[in-house]
Amino acid sequence: MVADGLLTRQRYREVPPRVDYELTERARDLVPVIAALSRWGHRWAWSEPRPSEAVDVGAVLRATCGLCPAGPTGVVELRVGDRRYWLALGRRGATLSERPPVDAADAALSGDEADWIAALGPQARTDRLAADGDAALLDRALAAFTPSGAATGPLSTWPDRPGP
Repeated sequence: MVADGLLTRQRYREVPPRVDYELTERARDLVPVIAALSRWGHRWAWSEPRPSEAVDVGAVLRATCGLCPAGPTGVVELRVGDRRYWLALGRRGATLSERPPVDAADAALSGDEADWIAALGPQARTDRLAADGDAALLDRALAAFTPSGAATGPLSTWPDRPGP
């Protein structure tokens, strides 16, 4: 993808070795197309995982963050067991990072892998996730990750939610 001009690659002379990849403008132009394909997949091809199927929650989060609807801006920390992701919600979409932002997150969603698989599945069972922080940001984040934004209910209506 670097050779095709879709990514830039920055290699750092560190131990352990570190390499950063970033989308080029050419690749960012593809985001609406990829988002449309993701929406189609969520609507027509999404199903519960088979019992023997491995689900990479991080890969699902990375693939679907482009579906984020317009709304409030800020950062939501996503805790999947011991893994951490930061969803930066901007005016023009969202980006997902595995590196913490400079400033603290405005909200957090947490659960173990099974909780996230239930939330990301076709029934969008988000009630098993613990939520803390700005409810509008949490609702926007869940709308991106759940099929057709079909979360089990807006977090702002779940006053008894446990914190992470």
